[in-house]
Amino acid sequence: MSIKKSHKMFGIGKKELKILKSLNTPGKIQDFLNLMPMNFEKNGDTSLSPMSVLEENTCHCMEGAALAALALRINDYPPLLVDLRANKNDFDHVIAVFKRDGKWGAISKTNHAVLRYREPIYKSIRELVMSYFHEYTDDHGRKNLRNFSRPLNLKIFDKLGWMTTKEEIDYIPEYLDKVRHYPILNRKQICGLRKADEIERKAGDIIEWKK
Repeated sequence: MSIKKSHKMFGIGKKELKILKSLNTPGKIQDFLNLMPMNFEKNGDTSLSPMSVLEENTCHCMEGAALAALALRINDYPPLLVDLRANKNDFDHVIAVFKRDGKWGAISKTNHAVLRYREPIYKSIRELVMSYFHEYTDDHGRKNLRNFSRPLNLKIFDKLGWMTTKEEIDYIPEYLDKVRHYPILNRKQICGLRKADEIERKAGDIIEWKK
């Protein structure tokens, strides 16, 4: 797909489209997100659109995932998001997922050392999600990941202009929260979970951006 054709199809500005086209591999998209300061939402919850993320040069996990999904779409991948749902002790996380040679990988914007990019080596979404399980811990060492959604194709929001607007796109995380989620553990497994070691907890404390 040419830049000219994409510009006509999606209505994205030439400057922004050039940036998105340059992010022509999942790895480049991840590198781009890693360089972007974390959005700590100092003035309250935000759901910045991809265009606002590019303009303000900041994002949190969902905002980064939406930008990653748009970059994937511009470069001929479907724009897919997956919601990772935690229990009450932790926060949910959103990733952009992609498939290469029949295997799944993920792009992830996080401030922590562990819940990051995943190479496309996983046979299924569940297998990909499980790669985050042991690192999804809190300060007390509790392993908190519980459910995941199937990939959500952001094309369903095209009529709302999610790709080009500078307005908030809160309808995307709201929709993600409502879709069916699949459990990864049963009660017996949850009761038998061992807490993370102290060294694992220390690794989880490593952050990329300070508030």
